[in-house]
Amino acid sequence: MKGWGCNEGPIIEILGDRTCAERQRLLVTFKQMYGKDLFAELKSELGGSMESLVKSLMRTKPELQAYYLNKAMAGMGTDESVLIEVFCSSNNEEIQAIKESYKHQFRKELEPVVKSETSSYFKKLLVAVLNGARDENPRVDMAKAEKDAADLKAAGEAKWGTDEDKFNYIFCSRSFPQLKAMIEIYESNTTKRSMEAVIESEFSGDIARGLKAIVEIAKNKQKYIAKRLYKSMKGLGTDDNALIRLVAYHADVDMQEIKQEFHLAYNQSLGQFINDDTSGNYRTLLLKLVGGK
Repeated sequence: MKGWGCNEGPIIEILGDRTCAERQRLLVTFKQMYGKDLFAELKSELGGSMESLVKSLMRTKPELQAYYLNKAMAGMGTDESVLIEVFCSSNNEEIQAIKESYKHQFRKELEPVVKSETSSYFKKLLVAVLNGARDENPRVDMAKAEKDAADLKAAGEAKWGTDEDKFNYIFCSRSFPQLKAMIEIYESNTTKRSMEAVIESEFSGDIARGLKAIVEIAKNKQKYIAKRLYKSMKGLGTDDNALIRLVAYHADVDMQEIKQEFHLAYNQSLGQFINDDTSGNYRTLLLKLVGGK
């Protein structure tokens, strides 16, 4: 970055090979050595999608999620898919860290903003998840799973109308291993329909999308993220915000498992999809982060 122009090659090599924690240490070391803010220096030298990707890489995980949540709710309209993905795929500790980072970055509490941007049972779902009180005991109580499966059938398919509060309570309070066991019981013994199909028949709109996301995450979180990556690139145009957020967050967390699920689901590598859908140094850095084509 010294002198005229910016050589993006070293930026790609350095940032693409570092974990989030290592990039945070780079920020500190750069400030100590040169008396400058590396984040600001990179922002001033780059542009477009490359700038957005690099800035995302230089944020901590909670900062990254909080930033994109704010972006999803800013201005006219709300990108509910971002709220669903971030909140429903995060554990209690991550939820708390996101709330703290949001308050630090934007000088306001996250929950009131979410409430103002959502409504009805979808709002109840997100507020329940935001409470960060999901049971995280890895042990599965099969008796409870069987009771929950029966309670959900009674709250949905077996009655006129739907007891939305019962669905919200079970899906927002049970651990993901517990939910997975309950879903398997429901699908095999109760009605022999997929839980996703049951939700689609009982709900619509954002609440249906939110509940289905929780089901997909309970079944296989990496498969859910692979689906989100696919949706960011399929068809005409690319949802660069989603692609950047997902790659920046998961690159040093569970990208290998996501890549496997992507290939199984779409019969093509994630790297090849990225290669075909992006260009320039933006593509080069993305490919480095996911481990190539």
